[in-house]
Amino acid sequence: MKIRRAHQSDIPQILPMIAKVCALHESWDSAKYGFLPQPERLYENWLGDLIRKSKHLCLVAEAADSSKLVAFLIATVEKEIPIYRLKQFGFVHDLWVEPEHRHAGIARQMVMQMIEHFTHQGIEQIRLDTAMANDTARKLFESCGFRASTIEMLIEFNASS
Repeated sequence: MKIRRAHQSDIPQILPMIAKVCALHESWDSAKYGFLPQPERLYENWLGDLIRKSKHLCLVAEAADSSKLVAFLIATVEKEIPIYRLKQFGFVHDLWVEPEHRHAGIARQMVMQMIEHFTHQGIEQIRLDTAMANDTARKLFESCGFRASTIEMLIEFNASS
């Protein structure tokens, strides 16, 4: 398995995996993850811009026997609001490994490369959100040194009332 930074030419292979991430999240909590139709298409331009900027990171994993992409990780550098000592932080937006390639350490390798990338940039903190149903992701990130920090809560209202 080869893990590397994504190129513009990888975007067509990344988008179907993004669609799978979005569908999974929406199946877990449609109120939180109520995506517009074809959310992967809305990622396309944003992802292209992100790949061009070296401070952000999009990693992909290629299958050993082909150039087919089997995983991706998207993380950005975000600015903190000015009331905090911390000025910026890394943020993991998405991580996906195709089901037939899971349990081979790909996600862990990608997370560790992302941590190294941000550490070399002087980023002092990396954050992420996980769905309540995603125990697997929480266990992975905890094994890489992450800890629980906040619990997000939501309430729904009927817009017509």
